[in-house]
Amino acid sequence: MEGWRRDFRQGMRVLLRARGYAAVAVLSLSLGVGANSGVFSVTDALLLRPLRYADADRIAVIWQRSPGLNVPQDWLSVGQYLDIKADGQVFDQVAAAIGVSVNLTGNGAPERVDGARVSSSLFPLFGAAPALGRVFTAEEDEPGRPPAVILSHGFWRRRFGADPAVLGRTLVLNGNPFTIVGVMAADFSLDKEVMPPVNGIDHADFFLPLPLSASARTTRDREDYNVFARLKRGISAAGAQQEMDLVASRMRRDYPAAYPPNGGLTISVVPLLTQVVGDVRLALYVLLGAVGFVLLIACGNVANLLLSGAAVREKEIAIRVAVGATRGQLVRQLMAESLLLSLLGGVLGLLLAVVGVELLRHAGAAAIPRLGEVGVDLRMVGFTFAVALGTTLVFGLAPALRASRVDPASALKEGGRGSRGSSAFGLGHDRLRKLLVTGEVALSLVLLAGAGLLVRSYQRILSASPGFDPHNVLTFRLSVPGYRYGSPEAVATFYRTLEDRLRALPGVEHVGANYLLPLGPVSLGWEPISIEGYVPKSAGDNLIISSSGYISADYFRAMGIPLRKGRFFTLQDGRAAPQVAIVDDRLAARFWPGQDPLGKRLRRGAEGPWYTVVGVVSDDREYLADREPPIRVYFTLEQLVVGTRYLAIRSAVPPAALTALVAREIRALDPDLPVFDVATMDQRLRGSLAQRRFATLLLGGSAALALALAAIGIYGVASYWTGQRTREIGIRMVMGASAPAIQRLVLRQAALPVAVGAGLGLVLAFVLTRVLGHFLFGVGATDPVTFGVVPVLLAGTALLASYLPARQAARVDPLAAVRQE
Repeated sequence: MEGWRRDFRQGMRVLLRARGYAAVAVLSLSLGVGANSGVFSVTDALLLRPLRYADADRIAVIWQRSPGLNVPQDWLSVGQYLDIKADGQVFDQVAAAIGVSVNLTGNGAPERVDGARVSSSLFPLFGAAPALGRVFTAEEDEPGRPPAVILSHGFWRRRFGADPAVLGRTLVLNGNPFTIVGVMAADFSLDKEVMPPVNGIDHADFFLPLPLSASARTTRDREDYNVFARLKRGISAAGAQQEMDLVASRMRRDYPAAYPPNGGLTISVVPLLTQVVGDVRLALYVLLGAVGFVLLIACGNVANLLLSGAAVREKEIAIRVAVGATRGQLVRQLMAESLLLSLLGGVLGLLLAVVGVELLRHAGAAAIPRLGEVGVDLRMVGFTFAVALGTTLVFGLAPALRASRVDPASALKEGGRGSRGSSAFGLGHDRLRKLLVTGEVALSLVLLAGAGLLVRSYQRILSASPGFDPHNVLTFRLSVPGYRYGSPEAVATFYRTLEDRLRALPGVEHVGANYLLPLGPVSLGWEPISIEGYVPKSAGDNLIISSSGYISADYFRAMGIPLRKGRFFTLQDGRAAPQVAIVDDRLAARFWPGQDPLGKRLRRGAEGPWYTVVGVVSDDREYLADREPPIRVYFTLEQLVVGTRYLAIRSAVPPAALTALVAREIRALDPDLPVFDVATMDQRLRGSLAQRRFATLLLGGSAALALALAAIGIYGVASYWTGQRTREIGIRMVMGASAPAIQRLVLRQAALPVAVGAGLGLVLAFVLTRVLGHFLFGVGATDPVTFGVVPVLLAGTALLASYLPARQAARVDPLAAVRQE
């Protein structure tokens, strides 16, 4: 231990003397380690740590896929839930829930709040206990029980100031009183990642019982219930899936009318963690690979610096050997210096990781689930120093072994200018250093290609039309309660009066309403439609699923959706007028190719009145701006009245200036009506791209970091080559070599590893960027523009990095260089 203490003191003196060398090594290491630690903390929180629920690895979400509905997952009906619950072969518990959104009045200002109706088995399934009061009992699953409500912990604190005397008080939801019987503990919540709701709520502020009447228990056409299950011990998700395949088969056999043989009903068992993480899992793996490449590049720089330092100190090491130092002592001394570098790099890397995690939490709040659980803890600290120590030991061992094998006689004879003999791997000093740079360049090109593809894809999305004009459009949502507006005429009158008042505001050009907006959450607008005279080409095409919009007469003008043919709705399309519809051009092209769609007829479902098509509009992107929209059918709110609507206001003034005026007009009509989900369409468009923008920024940042580290490596190789050949350069200049010739000589030395690395990187990039196919839009994984620009960018960076040493070499005083030797 005394020997190690001496070695560390000596190592500190060496690093203080070579401050520039130490600073570059520590900075390179800290950047690589910090990036890896930051991403590890996110990965650890999202993928490695269990969810906050008891035995979360045994909780699964049950989904089904309805015939004809081309979506990866769909909710279940009450009948399907009860069939699954009755099976009992693989699940200990099964629970159902459905999101609700209601107006809260009394006890303060009116507010729109989100909650969930849940079966009594849900809280035990999640292992959730109340902080106050009780949870629901099995008796409350039956109709006719007193109305009860349980509050979430956050809602209790926000709305009731964490008052412990809240039990027994009344909560008025949509005009109906509910008695508060419990408050859940702080560690339990249901949010959109755990329970993707059919009506787009983000989290549940309250919970209501889910009483099921006799008629509801046989329902199989209203598929909008979330179903959860707790697996029995020893049963895997794959085993449960096999059982659910049998259950789905029995459903298809027992209810042929509900599940016609056109693709069939399927049931999926999805582990809860998989459900929560979703598509982020693949993005995190890609990001982990990217920062891993950054760490390898940083390690290459550190190894290069250690090789250079060992070569420069050959005379010092030779003297130590000559006076009796053993090889083990030399290796220990050099490894002590490497350990000091790892310690300093780890400390700085940890600081960078802490800053990076905070930036991730702020920038990715809308893009990454469970991001609030990410933070600095002992696991992150341990990972940081383990990576720093491990990489320094691995990449510092070869230079230490190489330096310890120095021949003192030849080294002292050469005057300590550095040997070009064999390294620890049988390679020359220069060759090993160039090999490291080749690897750095190759890895950098892979990251640059990946980042370039994401940037190009993001540009394509931004340049693609969403089907509407998002500029200067303010949107918000209202829901008029049935207990106060009990007839369709009352609802229609309220909205018609409100729209007239809003049109009178200064700067307002158009006011429209729709049940749902483009780029919104998963909608209730999915419904089957029938096309008059349409003969399906295959058995799987006989059920047509459309996304229906219920709009006011001025909606298309307010949203800037262009009319392709025919006309818009008018106020004359009332309840007594003929039933009319407007379709998008995708539906028209699919079902009436080469025909005039005007005058064609369709209907909702297999029965009911026929609607005549009076117009064709451009398609819009209902869910995400980077996905193809579904076919759309629009019906007028004058004929199909709904109480919950989004209103869109197109104005000639900035939308923010209208917010207070709109709230004033609504309060004047109904002071108990809350306004919620207020945002401009520009904000909604940016929000729909949050995850993609976040991934692009992260991979782009990793690529920029890799490029900077590779430039440092190229600069180091060129500088070392120039420093080691000062005498050679002087002789060349004495013999008549010009300054440009010397610069070309140095640039050629740097160009070879860069060219080889770029070639290897292109091959790797062609293979590895295919992983990004899931994230790309409008560009291929081998986009020629990206693969043409990236090598040029890398070559330009390499040229700049090697130009400075080349310029320095061209300014060498030839006589002084010759005399120096």
